Amino acid sequence: MVCRMRPDKREEYLALHRDVWPGVEAMTRQGNIRNFSIYAIEDVLFGYYEYIGEDFDADQRRMAADPVLQEWWARTAPCQLPFTADTDVPNWQPLEEAWHLD
Repeated sequence: MVCRMRPDKREEYLALHRDVWPGVEAMTRQGNIRNFSIYAIEDVLFGYYEYIGEDFDADQRRMAADPVLQEWWARTAPCQLPFTADTDVPNWQPLEEAWHLD
């Protein structure tokens, strides 16, 4: 997935991620997400994770209902912009897989 950082919020976003809240990490694991990484270059963020569950939509709903994640997203979302201006996706946009090596 990909999004952009608001230039004036770049340091705030990176600072949040240098010290991710334990509840955010715990709920992300409970949502069956593993190996989650975010990479930054200039104002572009690339995110990658592996989903190990059986019902992605249900896990996503459970995560979205969590008060800790809601507060986290309330702090991180203002730091982000969609990658393309013409999307209806609020921030992170999914990427199409172009190649994969097992």
